[in-house]
Amino acid sequence: MRQRVHSLNGIDRGILFMLSSAFISALNGAIAKVLGEDLSALEIVFFRNIIGVLIILATIRHTPTTLPGGKIHLLLLRGVFGFAAMILFFYTITEIPLGEAITLNKTSPLFVAILAFFLMNERLNVYSVTALFVGFAGVVFIAKPSGMVMGYEHFLGLLGGFFAACAYATIKRIRDIYDARLIVLSFVGMGSLLPLILFISALFVKPPEALAFLFPHFTLPFSMKVWLLILLMALISTLSQWLLTKAYSLGKAGVVGAVSYTNIPFAVGFGVMLGDPVPDLWVWVGIAMIVGAGLLLKKG
Repeated sequence: MRQRVHSLNGIDRGILFMLSSAFISALNGAIAKVLGEDLSALEIVFFRNIIGVLIILATIRHTPTTLPGGKIHLLLLRGVFGFAAMILFFYTITEIPLGEAITLNKTSPLFVAILAFFLMNERLNVYSVTALFVGFAGVVFIAKPSGMVMGYEHFLGLLGGFFAACAYATIKRIRDIYDARLIVLSFVGMGSLLPLILFISALFVKPPEALAFLFPHFTLPFSMKVWLLILLMALISTLSQWLLTKAYSLGKAGVVGAVSYTNIPFAVGFGVMLGDPVPDLWVWVGIAMIVGAGLLLKKG
């Protein structure tokens, strides 16, 4: 009985961490949308992560990690998958409407549940499975897929959701051997190193148009507004990643992943503040369904 209560508390804490991460992630998407008017997607990724590296290193210096480590390949894979997900996400944000980009990214919990089932032997009960379907249906109502033609940018957004799921799945494999800050450091570290490699490569290669977004020419921004937005995005993104890492470390991957759907209604709110039209009835229905999915997860 005591062990069961502890497990339920762990899932509740995982849900709480994911809700916080989802809110901050939606804010991050809004900031990235604004920054996309002045910077390329790769530049946004680079500046967001290089500041994150400094923040994480400062916290580690202040309070060193105590977990033993190991399985360095999984730690590095988490970083590579995270970078792939981020560049595709930010690129779609700069190319298509914010709601569509975030909706495509929200396919990641579905991929997480599939990966958890096949790779981690996790089982979801009927309440959790129902919550996944209800949450996905709510996303469909919000996104209005009849207006979403699956073009190249939309495909990349969907692919970004898959890579995000791969990154999340690795957390479950290394949560007990790495401090959450080191797991986040692998993400922001790769998110700084790989863009540098791509910036340098852009001086020597001529990529096909479909991949040109991966090889932009680097330009240093001079606007104070841009730098302030970059700093804000770096701060809240690092916090969001830490919360997300803790969420997946404390709860079942499929359950916690479903809660991340709350990113959508949060994004709707930020979109309205940025000038998007007030959501119609179907959007509110979708939000209600996502809230209902969250309540179902309490029974999971």
